[in-house]
Amino acid sequence: MSKPRRRYVVCIQTEGMEDLELRKLYEVLDDEAAASRGYLRVVDESGEDYLYPKELFAPVEVPQTTERALATVVTAKSGRGR
Repeated sequence: MSKPRRRYVVCIQTEGMEDLELRKLYEVLDDEAAASRGYLRVVDESGEDYLYPKELFAPVEVPQTTERALATVVTAKSGRGR
């Protein structure tokens, strides 16, 4: 059985959100409760995850080779595996 694919979004709006960077790619973690309220749980540079309004982001499809490369970078920076 293969691992579930990671999901990514790009930040398209930062109004009122000083900790987000416009046009930056963020990993999204599954959080059904947050999604039902209009939020996404995204991982920042520190490896921590936070809730943000979903309208600040646009979904991005990345090829599996890119996904693997991004996962390697995220794991190395944050020290967390998945």
